Amino acid sequence: MSNTPHTLQEEFPGEAAKISALKVSDAHFAKLLTDYDSVNDKVHRAETRLDLLTEEEEEHLRKQRSRLKDQIAAALRK
Repeated sequence: MSNTPHTLQEEFPGEAAKISALKVSDAHFAKLLTDYDSVNDKVHRAETRLDLLTEEEEEHLRKQRSRLKDQIAAALRK
């Protein structure tokens, strides 16, 4: 979805080149990106009521997205 909030470009402005380089050179980092995008899409679909989830399920997804974002940020700081 083109208007998905919390995209990696929004979360890490100015880091596009580093993200691209790490995605190619680090399989674990590439998996983090894939997982983040997947969870972020699920959160967006739940928030826009395209998929009906319980509040607990939505909260779990938000926490999962936050953990993935923290891992991505840590990899970018290395």
